[in-house]
Amino acid sequence: MLSLDSRDIEILKILSSEARISKVDLAARINLSPSPCWERLKRLEKAGVIVSYRAQVSLRSVLPHVTFFVTIELERHRMESFQTFERAVKASDEITGCWALGGGFDYLLQIVTRDVDSYQRLIDGLLEQKLGLTRYYTYIVTKPVKETGILPFDALMGG
Repeated sequence: MLSLDSRDIEILKILSSEARISKVDLAARINLSPSPCWERLKRLEKAGVIVSYRAQVSLRSVLPHVTFFVTIELERHRMESFQTFERAVKASDEITGCWALGGGFDYLLQIVTRDVDSYQRLIDGLLEQKLGLTRYYTYIVTKPVKETGILPFDALMGG
């Protein structure tokens, strides 16, 4: 793990909510001249701490869609079973998030599709691939309550 100081953390906090901030403004906000700020930014990118820069799009303003969360249980708990399932998940653009879980279920999927029929076709396709799905439970999102995409740095650091 990369050792980060308070300025590095401040850079990450600012970029997580304001990815389009200019490098000059970023440097001013962390009380550093632009060149050292740029070097820190490059170091964070090279180390894989900053993975990408992107816009948070209000999909509901652009296209009709439905979001689902799906819990998945696999039949076999072997490395090759997990790898096979994960490859199938990575190949689907409509699966926008996937987390391996400890506890009762093996995975939690976030799926965004055009409608319920599209969702069912996606699930049917996963079942047809014989990935070893034993059980799945579907939860439809009726409304988003909170979607910040901003990491809680202060809470994680105990402050």
